[in-house]
Amino acid sequence: MSIDSQSDTEAVQALPSEISSLVKQSIPKHVAIIMDGNGRWAQAQGKPRVMGHKAGVKAVRRAVSTARNLGIKSLTLFAFSSENWRRPDKEVSLLMELFFTVLQRELKLLHNNGVRLNIIGDTSRFSARLQKQIATAEEKTADNNDLVLNVAANYGGRWDIMQAAQKLALKVESGEMSSSQFTEAALSEHLCMQNQAEVDLMIRTGGDYRISNFVLWQAAYAELVFTDTLWPDFDEDAFKDAIAIFANRQRRFGLTGTQIDSIRSL
Repeated sequence: MSIDSQSDTEAVQALPSEISSLVKQSIPKHVAIIMDGNGRWAQAQGKPRVMGHKAGVKAVRRAVSTARNLGIKSLTLFAFSSENWRRPDKEVSLLMELFFTVLQRELKLLHNNGVRLNIIGDTSRFSARLQKQIATAEEKTADNNDLVLNVAANYGGRWDIMQAAQKLALKVESGEMSSSQFTEAALSEHLCMQNQAEVDLMIRTGGDYRISNFVLWQAAYAELVFTDTLWPDFDEDAFKDAIAIFANRQRRFGLTGTQIDSIRSL
């Protein structure tokens, strides 16, 4: 072994064990998906936009099943952003009603398959009826651990960071903690999904190349995969294709390519 290769190996062995496990991952622990293209899918078929959203529910069911079968631990779906309130009132109302109906209809299936439902976002703007249904669904599935399904509803990445910062600011203001304790780790503990692994893979369907204010903090080191496939057409094969792309990426986390190769060879 040369001096250079020996030093590379020693440097790798000195790294935190979690870096090694992240580099060697072939299946992501946490996948986040921006489900885009429902409206365009419907319009291309001469149907009302709401029909695209209904078709998108079937794609959600496929994605949840695929994630569970692959051993993914967390799946986060961007269902309704804080910016989506700007859409026409009729479409928003239909989306809210669809959300309520899906929660009712899919709850038993999710529970029977060991899926824990977790709604992330500011749900205070939803109707009392919808908030009650969300609470019921979360409570019923609370002890399931095969897959955590995070549904981002009235969610924005900036909102998530802001609400966490506000909670810490209140603690500083009350004297519960000092300003020096206001750290990245402390902030992370107050974000949505604080008890889950950070996002490894973010997928966006529909052909656009944006992350649209989605899990900004949690996806800091995520691999990004963009596909032209519209969400209602996103099936098991499309999901597996995205996983294959992830598995073939070299994730560096600030390291060199040589270090990454050394880790993979250990």
